[in-house]
Amino acid sequence: MNRPQPAPASRREWLGLAVLMLPTVLLALDMTVLHLAAPHLSAELRPTSSQLLWILDIYGFMIAGFLVTMGTLGDRIGRRRLLLGGATAFGLASVMAAFAPSAETLILARALLGVAGATLMPSTLSLLRNMFQVDSERTLAITVWMTGFIVGSAIGPLVGGALLEFFWWGSVFLLGVPVMALLLITGPWLLPEFRDRDAGRQDWTSALLSVATVLALIYGLKDLARNGPGLLPLVAVLAGLLIGALFVRRQRRLATPMFDLALFSNRDFSTSVGAMMLSILALSGAWLMVFQYLQGVLGLSPLHAGLTMLPPAVLQTALSLLIPRLTGYLPRWQLVSGGLGLAVFGFVALIGVNSLDDLWLLITGMTVMGLGVMPMMILGTDMVVGAAPPEKAGAASATSETATELGMALGVAVIGSLGAAVYRHHMLTTLPEGLTPEQALAAGDTLGGAVGASAGLSPALAEPLMAAARAAFNAALHTNAAVGAAIIAATALLTAWRLRPRRDDQGTKRVEKASSGSSSR
Repeated sequence: MNRPQPAPASRREWLGLAVLMLPTVLLALDMTVLHLAAPHLSAELRPTSSQLLWILDIYGFMIAGFLVTMGTLGDRIGRRRLLLGGATAFGLASVMAAFAPSAETLILARALLGVAGATLMPSTLSLLRNMFQVDSERTLAITVWMTGFIVGSAIGPLVGGALLEFFWWGSVFLLGVPVMALLLITGPWLLPEFRDRDAGRQDWTSALLSVATVLALIYGLKDLARNGPGLLPLVAVLAGLLIGALFVRRQRRLATPMFDLALFSNRDFSTSVGAMMLSILALSGAWLMVFQYLQGVLGLSPLHAGLTMLPPAVLQTALSLLIPRLTGYLPRWQLVSGGLGLAVFGFVALIGVNSLDDLWLLITGMTVMGLGVMPMMILGTDMVVGAAPPEKAGAASATSETATELGMALGVAVIGSLGAAVYRHHMLTTLPEGLTPEQALAAGDTLGGAVGASAGLSPALAEPLMAAARAAFNAALHTNAAVGAAIIAATALLTAWRLRPRRDDQGTKRVEKASSGSSSR
């Protein structure tokens, strides 16, 4: 008896893909526009420095912490139900944030936005896994879905800058309301419902351990990156690792675990998750410096900086759509490892950037980096969700998203801290004389501090100070790029080794094919 062949996607599924792109564009927008609005809301709400940091960070903390819990919850209650419920909560929290009368209210609204946002990503990706059963169609669908992030990140500074030009700071949060409304209107019509009927009840103890693990790790890593080594962030990281060990132990002992750790026994799954984390780690360390470089060193406005990075994003979006077609000519492991090898040259290009005359080199480097990493992000995501059975698609999707969040936090903490240390080391030996201790401390700590200190100085002192800051930041950028190049090169070798088909894999496939043929006879 022949095995049933997966059915090709119908027009309804492809229209549903357009609906599932809406949350990805929105989340990418929401991650970029707040930094533009920060000066405006600071003038209006007058938050303390600690409150401002929580306004900026709490959203990412909550998304990262709740991804696995929400992914497994969607497997149990239904992915469409979780997506629509999360969309409703996201829209309401967006209105709450837009009209927040105080810093405390805005922090609470941002936290709720993070929890709601954690329902959106695993729901959309797991629905794609169920809607597109044919491998080639699923790869194309994930490619289109992934472009939503690129588009949202590219237009975020432009949309945010335009809104802040004419409206108050809260207007940037209202972007989520019409998008979520459109999702709620079209979702029940175009999106099917899927869930794991044998999943059992939600294990809230495991959910609590999962949330606590990721929250403690992300908080500790970000605090280490911002303030350097300290007792509180080190305790947070250690606590996160300990709670994570308890979570893993509990999953192994439960007859029906909340998260099936057996997924990691699949080589494609575990390698793709690790490679995505390492790729985002390297990229975030570079991106952390580039936008500061464009504005603090080259003197571009936020809007001009966003326009500068728009051509690479457009090119990256266009060429990423070729990746599904390329899988018909090259094995996936070659596309992934070859793309990462190409990305190395993008990082190397950043090492040659020293002034405004080298802006073309910076744009070229960022373009090559983005193009090189896209096969990993698209095909890696496809391999992660494809390796899991359909009923576990929510947990698998949440794992890939959590890996990227951890990679981003590690990139900021490890590579960002290294760049900051290089900057401070250079400034110690090049600071001009005549600065007050407070000015020297601020200028020697960050590029923003140097810009702020120079604003109150005479040209005779401000010019050598900014020249020293630019040289120090150049050195920091070059260091981050070199470290990123090394990480990406190692990841390229890892994927070439781990994702390449082995002889036993080919033998297994031949046995399965022969078995299928004999049973059909």
